[in-house]
This record gives sequence, structure tokens and C-alpha cells, in this order.
Amino acid sequence: MSVAGEPGGGERQVPLVLVSNRGPVTFDEKGEVQRGSGGVVTALTGLASHREAIWIASAMSDYDAEASRAHDGRSFPVRSPSGGVFQVRLVVSDADAYDRFYNVVANPMLWFIQHYLWDLSNAPDIRREEIEAFEFGYNVVNEDLANAVVEELEGAQEPVVMIHDYHLYTLPDLVRRARPDAFLHHFLHIPWTQSDAWRVLPTRIRQEIYRGLLANDIIGFHTRSYRQNFLQCCRDLMDLEVDFHRGLVRFGAREVWVRAYPLPIDHQATRRVAQSARVRAFEEELLRRRRDFLLLRVDRADLSKNVLRGFSAFDLFLEQHPEFIERVTFVAQLMPSRTDVPQYAEYLERIEALVAVVNHRHGTPDWMPIQLKLRDDLEEAMAAYKHYDVLLVNAMFDGMNLVAKEGPIVNEREGVSILSENTGAHEELGEYALSVNPFDIQELADSIYAALAMPPPERRRRAQGLVDIITSRDPGDWIDEQLADIRAKGRTR
Repeated sequence: MSVAGEPGGGERQVPLVLVSNRGPVTFDEKGEVQRGSGGVVTALTGLASHREAIWIASAMSDYDAEASRAHDGRSFPVRSPSGGVFQVRLVVSDADAYDRFYNVVANPMLWFIQHYLWDLSNAPDIRREEIEAFEFGYNVVNEDLANAVVEELEGAQEPVVMIHDYHLYTLPDLVRRARPDAFLHHFLHIPWTQSDAWRVLPTRIRQEIYRGLLANDIIGFHTRSYRQNFLQCCRDLMDLEVDFHRGLVRFGAREVWVRAYPLPIDHQATRRVAQSARVRAFEEELLRRRRDFLLLRVDRADLSKNVLRGFSAFDLFLEQHPEFIERVTFVAQLMPSRTDVPQYAEYLERIEALVAVVNHRHGTPDWMPIQLKLRDDLEEAMAAYKHYDVLLVNAMFDGMNLVAKEGPIVNEREGVSILSENTGAHEELGEYALSVNPFDIQELADSIYAALAMPPPERRRRAQGLVDIITSRDPGDWIDEQLADIRAKGRTR
């Protein structure tokens, strides 16, 4: 089996179809193209721009829907502002169905389950609204996208479909029924939690999700830990035969491969951005205001990122080490996230309130301990990456966390990384970071002190170790590893 856009060595070329909730581009009110947002788009851009592929995604707005209708709902070529030409198909779903799909099931229900975010003594309450949202929202959008996939595969032999993330768990089974010959590969960009976390869902819904996923030929995760959790779930919740050593689930007459493919960053592109004129302008302002030390976090204001405990730990650090008063500034650049979900809106309010408390408690007339920036600005973040002394990544649970990889490769001060043991990046980078339990505020405060007091030779050793690991692979390697498994698995079918 060879994949479209690759040398086939005389083998038949196989169409490659990508499917995700968000696509590589979106349209504004003027019909102009904007780059699609989200980590999945970033991860897949290299694949879609370097190999012949059709990218199927949901229409994100009325303007996307207009663009889709202008092309009779079929795929069409479009150039992204960030570079690359993509063959895209934007699928329009009923607005009410999409709202149920995204705002009731995918976020928060599945996202909360897969990041251990539910306060189970209080929530969730599964009622008719949630059950109907799965049936008439989540499944409807999955079916809309599955129908588009099947249409694009018409006439193709042995097609390859690469499905992405938690929005599309029931899609693979729909495609499998229509095209048994299709090769289905599903990559999950967020954590996979242990068996008991999934018992929140009604049994029927849970089984439908697992049957959908197990219709794939290969299921990929960022880490070996998530892979292990998925295999355990298949045994505990579905009573399936599992081979933990080989990473196999036997589902009916089929063997499903379960693999780990850690997502790297495009380190060369990241370094190019760090040298831009706009980044230099931000650097000048940052250096003008810089104290002796800079502590940095760059995140979405997502519950899973554990922002409040990070600020509480900094508060405790200043209380226990007053010698750092007026010498260290904590810059926190946070992008507001999912503010239409009540839990997220409340979380953002709590963040702002805690920052005010810490600044009032420790601040002086000419020094503010925490600088909170509620915006998404890549160049501004890059300027801070270059000059931090400590990078804080203390997520409660995280699929990978690319900030942990972006910061070290552009940092010019041999900065120290403090990294939660529950991030996907920890599996690769933990040896050279200061590992923390994200729930242990005292340990985090101690780690901030240890990082700031670390002798230069040890800082240098750790910083170089991080750079060596991060630059050892790029997105092309990540893609090639998956395509190699697709070819290998294809030969066993």
C-alpha cells in the first residue's frame, strides 16, 4: 500500500483523506481566507501541504457555509495565509445539531472526561438533554462528515482515511460500513483516561464510542501511557481480548493496532518566527521592564492547564522567599478559551481575581508580581520565550503541550523548564525538566526556587538536553511514522 503523494514504486496510488472538526482555513465576512485555529490544524498542516490529500472538516461559520455552497458542497483548492495550498471540503451541519455536538457532548462532556475535570460529587448530571445531544447532535455531525468522506472516496480503491481527535469517535464505524475496504487511522490529540473515568457516560453511549473507535485499523496517541489506558479500557469496559505488549485489540474478526506517536514541533519554523521584526519589537519592551528574573507561562485559559495552582504556588514562593520581592516577574500570557461554556467563563473570572490578590499582597509601588496578558499573540509569546529564566507548564493533564517544546528551542538564557508529570511532553522531556505533581502547590513553589537558584552548569546541561530531544524529530517524522504503520498494517489485511 502506498499513500497519495508518495513514490509508489509501481504500486497503485491511494487517495488520502483527512477528517477533523476544524479545517486548515476559515472564511471571514469578506470571503477572505484566514488560517484555521487550534493545535490539530497546526499538527496536520504539514501533512496536507506536502502530500496529495483532501481535508474534510466542519464549516465553522456562516461564511464557511457560503464558501461550501459556492462549490456545491464538494472539495475545492484554497491557499492558506500561512502558506500551502489545501484541497478542502467544508461540511455544513444543522446549527442546532452542531451546537449540541460541540457545546453539550464534545465540550464539556468528552473533554472533561478525558482530562479528569468532572467534580463527580456535583457533576455531571446525565439527563435527557445530554442523551439527546449525543443522538441528535454528536452522531448527526459525525454522520454528516462520514457521508462527505464516503462521497470523496467514490471510485477509489483501497483509500486511506486519517481521522483526528475526540470530536469524531462515531465516524469511523459509519465509514467502515459503507467502505469496508477503506484503511482507517484515528489519532487522538488529548489524553486517554483510565477505565473508571469513562463510567460517567451511560453504557450505551460509551459502547457506541468504543465501537466507533475500534472500527479503525490503527488508533494513535501521543504517549505510551495513553495507549496503555486505552487498551485497559477495551478490556475493562468492552470485555475484549487485548495484547498489551504488541498493542493489539481483537474486535470481532479484526485486529486493531494501538500505537504511540509523540507529536514534535517544527523547530526550524519556530526559530524563524523568533527572529522576526515584530518579535524583536516585543523583546525591546520586555527587556525594558525586565527585573532580575522572568517566570513565564503561555497557555489557553483552560481548566486543564491548572492556571490557578500556578499562581497560588508563585504566591507561596514569594511568601517563603521574600528575598525575591521586586526581583522576579511572572508573565502569564493566556488566551481566553471556550468562554461560552459556563465553567470556562467562571474560571477566567477566578484567574483575574487571584492575580489581583497576589499583586495586592506582594506588589510595591513600582513592581507588579504577575503581569496577566489575556490575548493570543504568537510573536509576543516568542519574545517572552527567548528571555525567560523559568518556563512553567503545570497542566493537570495535557495531550502533549507544545509550549513545553517551543520555549526551550528559542530561549537564550538557558532557562529551566518546570513540567507537570501529567503532560504528554513529560514522557520525552521529563529527564531534563524539573518534574512536578501539578496538584502539589508546595512542590511547585519549591521548584520555582530551585530553578531560580540553579547553578549555571546545571542550567546549561538541562537546557541543552531539552534542545537535543526537541530537535531530534520534526512533523515530517511524525507523519512518516504513521504512514509507515499504515503501509505495514495494510499488508496484513
